[in-house]
Amino acid sequence: MTASDASIPGLSRQQIKTLALASLGGALEFYDFVVFVFFATTMGALFFPADMPQWLKLVQAFGIFAAGYLARPLGGLLMAHFGDLSGRKRMFMLSILLMAVPTLLMGLLPTYAQIGMAAPLLLLLLRILQGAAIGGEAPGAWVFVSEHVSKRHRNLACGSLSLGLLAGILLGSLVARAVNAAFDEAQLLAWGWRIPFVAGGVFGLLAMVLRRQLHETPVFAELQQRRALSAETPLKAVVRDHAGAVALGMLLTWLLTAAVVVTILMMPTFLQGMGVSRDAALAGNALAVLAAMAANLVAGALADRFGAGRVLALWSLLLGVAFWWFYREAQAGAYSQWHYAIAGSAVGLTAMIPAIALGRFPAPVRFSGLSFAYNLAYAIAGGLTPVLLSLAMKNNPDAPMQYIAVMAVLGVGLGVFVESRSRHPLQEH
Repeated sequence: MTASDASIPGLSRQQIKTLALASLGGALEFYDFVVFVFFATTMGALFFPADMPQWLKLVQAFGIFAAGYLARPLGGLLMAHFGDLSGRKRMFMLSILLMAVPTLLMGLLPTYAQIGMAAPLLLLLLRILQGAAIGGEAPGAWVFVSEHVSKRHRNLACGSLSLGLLAGILLGSLVARAVNAAFDEAQLLAWGWRIPFVAGGVFGLLAMVLRRQLHETPVFAELQQRRALSAETPLKAVVRDHAGAVALGMLLTWLLTAAVVVTILMMPTFLQGMGVSRDAALAGNALAVLAAMAANLVAGALADRFGAGRVLALWSLLLGVAFWWFYREAQAGAYSQWHYAIAGSAVGLTAMIPAIALGRFPAPVRFSGLSFAYNLAYAIAGGLTPVLLSLAMKNNPDAPMQYIAVMAVLGVGLGVFVESRSRHPLQEH
């Protein structure tokens, strides 16, 4: 950004439009990615043999869902490579197209009863394409919005995008509840399950049309004009020259996955295991997601004002204290949806994490650097956390609470480190 842009006290109308369209597209893309999990039982019944045991159908369905996570790093790195060399906007458009079309096709797929084993294989293929798309969407969107604003608004920009991603998860949950309430089991199996996927695909294509109104980032346009794009494979430069930034990005992503996966995605299941009704658990979860969405804007604005390191340390402390308090109460039979919302507000730390991580990479390799660190750490931590926590809880019911406490300590430490380096940033371009 130019010096004049940096002196603007607020965001311009064009910048607000960019953030809004990017957040809307991110919300619809994350809806497309997560809606599958809300219909895992139905998909298992439709896409596997009728005589297969129910538990095995569910395992197979979740296996197909997990395949999307395994495809994230490869898809993210490929999109980041071309995003650093040919433009952020092109990959920003490609990621939503690569998500919308498979989602639409999922809703149109013939079932196992119609075409046999080809049905689950096609479903797996489409899920892999979705995973490749989501691998490029989050890092690409964070880079895109951060390069459209001055550095002094970077945390708020990333926070607004993170708000959109959380909104997609909430939308998936609400649509699933609405569809399940509107149709009986026979209708759901006959055709009702197709509605969320077809709608997601159509809205994703609409979001892509809206994204066409966006402009290439000023940072990338300047790199092109100065012929300062990376002269070698961006990932090679990242691994060779920015190992410290990659390590920091991976640790930050580990913190992000812990906050999102445990607090938002897994907690409803934990609550039901404590005797909380499914409706009460999901209602509290919706409040927690709304609180996390609002907290992303608040934390992002505060980080831009007082420093990302300080606010990350503060929000990490909130994560540890609020989650411990809420989890202990739920264990004691005193579950409160509003206390769940307070714990959810700690997920606002997702505003600072991408802003800090991407600022450590120079502009010519920024997309590749963030994508490599984020997707590699997410594939490891995001994939292992549910499995390891579930196993640990067999002998230690406090495992989620203790894990979040450790992550909170990590977050405070990362915040202190970032603050100590704030006067001499590793890379700020």
